[in-house]
Amino acid sequence: MAAIKTRERILQASLELFNRQGERNVTTNHIAAHLGISPGNLYYHFRNKQAIIAELFAAYEARVDAILQVPEGRAMAIEDKTFYLEALLAEMWAYRFLHRDLEHLLDADPALAARYRLFARRCMHGATAIYRGFVAAGILLMSEEQLEALVLNSWIIMTSWVRFLSTTRADPGALSEDLMRRGIYQVLALEGGYLAPSARVAVDALYRRLHVPLERVLAEESPAA
Repeated sequence: MAAIKTRERILQASLELFNRQGERNVTTNHIAAHLGISPGNLYYHFRNKQAIIAELFAAYEARVDAILQVPEGRAMAIEDKTFYLEALLAEMWAYRFLHRDLEHLLDADPALAARYRLFARRCMHGATAIYRGFVAAGILLMSEEQLEALVLNSWIIMTSWVRFLSTTRADPGALSEDLMRRGIYQVLALEGGYLAPSARVAVDALYRRLHVPLERVLAEESPAA
């Protein structure tokens, strides 16, 4: 039991440091010092930093896979849109270092890069099925070609939003969940021209919940989370 506990502590500390400082600025020695353990103790559980990153990605991957599922036995509802957006927001925030440092992480680990490509395909297939569910329920009115474009554009925004925010700040780690929320709003905004009139009132309420003014997005200092 002690070994399992230490392993989990290493993962939690690594995630905290990677999110706050950026993966490239954190070494295994930093992680060990943060936990008050020896580097040898850390290496007993993880042979290197790439192994820690791979396990953190596996956890993120599993959680996102679980979210991008179509409900069984019923039609989609507006409430599902709220669930998907807010659940994805929570995971993006919890594992934000993966998005901020993505290109570097994939360049440094070919096995992770191969795994990420499969994950990206699954996410887009899952998003396609979800959007088709919204079309079938009469919430979105769009052709299959428009739906495919929406899936791809949504993926581009979701996966690049953290990096965009980082480029607007002298301290790339100065992010907040509030700023992440604007990224989800951007995805929702893509759907605006396809909303059925019957869904407009409910989705407008979701717009108001997620909206963060542009001046706060571009401000040098991040608003409190």
